[in-house]
Amino acid sequence: MSLVGNLEDLGLGEILQIVSLSRRSGVLSLESRGREARIIFRNGQVIRASSSTFQQSLGEVLIQHGVIDLVILKRALSIQADEGYSQLLGHIMVERFGVAADAIEAVVREQIENVIYALFAWAEGTFEFELQDVDEGGNAKFDAVQFMLHQGLNPQYLAMEGSRIIDEQRHRAEQAGEEGVSASAPEESLDFSFNLLQDPPSAAAPEKAPSAPPSSTPDLPAPDSHSRKATETAGSTAAVAAADASSPGEPLVLVDDDPGTLAVLSPLLERQGYRVDAMERSEDALIRVDTLYRAGARPTVIVDLIMPRMDGTGILGGLELMELVRNNFPELPLLGLSDFANEEAQRKMRGMGIPILIKPAKTELEDSLDVFTPRFLTALTNLTAGNDLSLSSVNIGDELRLEMGEEPALPAPHHMTPSTGISQLRGMLEELNNPQLGGGIILLVLRFAAEFMNRAVVLLVKKDAIQGLGQFGLKDGDGSADYRVRNLAVPREEPSLFSQVIESRFPMRGEIDASNWSGYFLEQLGGGRPVEVFVGPIVSEGKVVAVLYGDNLPEEKPIGDTDSLEIFLSQAGIAMEKALLQRRLQDQGRGEM
Repeated sequence: MSLVGNLEDLGLGEILQIVSLSRRSGVLSLESRGREARIIFRNGQVIRASSSTFQQSLGEVLIQHGVIDLVILKRALSIQADEGYSQLLGHIMVERFGVAADAIEAVVREQIENVIYALFAWAEGTFEFELQDVDEGGNAKFDAVQFMLHQGLNPQYLAMEGSRIIDEQRHRAEQAGEEGVSASAPEESLDFSFNLLQDPPSAAAPEKAPSAPPSSTPDLPAPDSHSRKATETAGSTAAVAAADASSPGEPLVLVDDDPGTLAVLSPLLERQGYRVDAMERSEDALIRVDTLYRAGARPTVIVDLIMPRMDGTGILGGLELMELVRNNFPELPLLGLSDFANEEAQRKMRGMGIPILIKPAKTELEDSLDVFTPRFLTALTNLTAGNDLSLSSVNIGDELRLEMGEEPALPAPHHMTPSTGISQLRGMLEELNNPQLGGGIILLVLRFAAEFMNRAVVLLVKKDAIQGLGQFGLKDGDGSADYRVRNLAVPREEPSLFSQVIESRFPMRGEIDASNWSGYFLEQLGGGRPVEVFVGPIVSEGKVVAVLYGDNLPEEKPIGDTDSLEIFLSQAGIAMEKALLQRRLQDQGRGEM
């Protein structure tokens, strides 16, 4: 799991909550108006934090607390420099000078908390959470904390406290405005420059404990994503969650990145007595499930398999979300939906005990309710009752075509190469022409490519390089496939399997060439040499802006007919042109206003 985006779209409290639930290790980097900050996690717990707005060193804080004196600090700094900054300052004090580790930890916890609480005032900017193995050393010379907590701080506790503090600060700013005191913009009017030796300013807040409670302690959720811009206090959030838990109807969280599917399925489920929370984004759904769970509710969770991951890459975001829900809330009923089969994903779902129901394509869903509804509701009833879900293997799309008098496609003889994707092309083109699609064009390309090949990669064609963007089907045992793809780059001017396609603007299918950069590309995908590869261009405004690469590894078989895929790629380029033109017209309209 990785996250990247804007703080306007996903607040810090939500990011902390998601990383806590994922239990991953890594570094969260934030930037806002020239300011930078880093929060380091180990197994979902915060162990370090630093910010360019907090320049006070650990040594200074320890002296002010009376934990050490200036002589010890100078000697420890000298040892650290002589040893090439191979150890953190706090560890040197403990090991060489007998300073109590508990005393340092108490100060460091307070310092980390204050750094993070101040970050809640960053209302705009960017963030990126990168998975990393966290060691005991590294960057000792420049890190402001200079000490790594072993137990760590609970991110959900920090999210709750940070939300409470920023709410109090806003309240103070509003009161000052009512009394005639001049106020600046909301973010600047919040005073987060409190002394590191004191608790955060709060007239009514109780004395803060020196350490965060264990992960099971917080009984109040972080602010709900839909009320991010007006952060609730911890008490009011708890009241909202409790009210949701006690509302009539069985709670159900429905997750699909297509608003049309949500619009069709939500009323259907509500008529069956469910209290439906419909979510388009995995991160919002994960937070909602966590909020309901901690308020005492046990929601059923239905997730569309084919969605973007939380970092916007790949096509199996639904699988990512289901894994997080299963790991954190193993007793919750989980059902997967998909408009086409994905054997690798379904194998992982079977291993977690999660059934999947193959549904009609999104463009056929509304017309297929008479056929789809009985199967869907039966599967849902069996799921919540803990019964066998053998019905989940039924392809409702084929049943729909039978109901409409159309014959489903017959299996091709074993000696013939099947023509793939023609039956899905019409529906996919309708989705592609959806004016609200926006940045989902690349996701649709990957979804349709999954009908033809075992794995595929989309790469952006830039001025100097061909840069990886998204993938499906790559071996991902260590969770690094998306990271590898995003960091993959092939020089544009060097010979490679992409050169001919970019120059001619026509697709290529055949054996891979012997150039060094083609070999490098295959190595980054995990090695192996496919029998046949496909490389197709996405052309917009007369130039190749992206390419799709695909093959059938680990199987040694050809790709087969790709006519409908090539048609779809050409239409994807046209859709990009339309989206770009629409954006230009909107920008021009704003300029004239």
